[in-house]
Amino acid sequence: MTEDRNQQRIAVAIDYFRKVDAGDPSIMDLLTDDIQIYFPKFGVGYGKADVGRAVQGMMSSLRKIEHDFDRMNILVSGDHVVVEGFEGGISANGTPWPVEGRSEGRYCNVFQFDGLKIKRLHIYVDPDFGSTHEERFLWQTVGMTRPGDI
Repeated sequence: MTEDRNQQRIAVAIDYFRKVDAGDPSIMDLLTDDIQIYFPKFGVGYGKADVGRAVQGMMSSLRKIEHDFDRMNILVSGDHVVVEGFEGGISANGTPWPVEGRSEGRYCNVFQFDGLKIKRLHIYVDPDFGSTHEERFLWQTVGMTRPGDI
């Protein structure tokens, strides 16, 4: 039964990303009424109205967002589903992101479930999708050295 429940929750999390990419307002049907949301620069919000405000703020800087479903790492622990992956899209000004050499579009979402509804959603991502905040690039080189490159 637990494995079935885990697979159902994973399916809900995947459906969440599909709805985000499509801009589908039925995404709210996946959430509990008292959902807690966290998004960088937004902070913590409670309830579907705050989710709407967080989405509105994020989407004001984007024309398009797409998640790479093939490269998602999904972990399940108890009533939590954690999804780490890559996303990209087009900024509101028409610039594609991620920006090669500056970012990879990495994110991590932590979902907590109540049954099959998302009751807590914490999104960890750099909201500077277009890598325009020059003052925040604190290192000379961006990117990591891979084993064997040294």
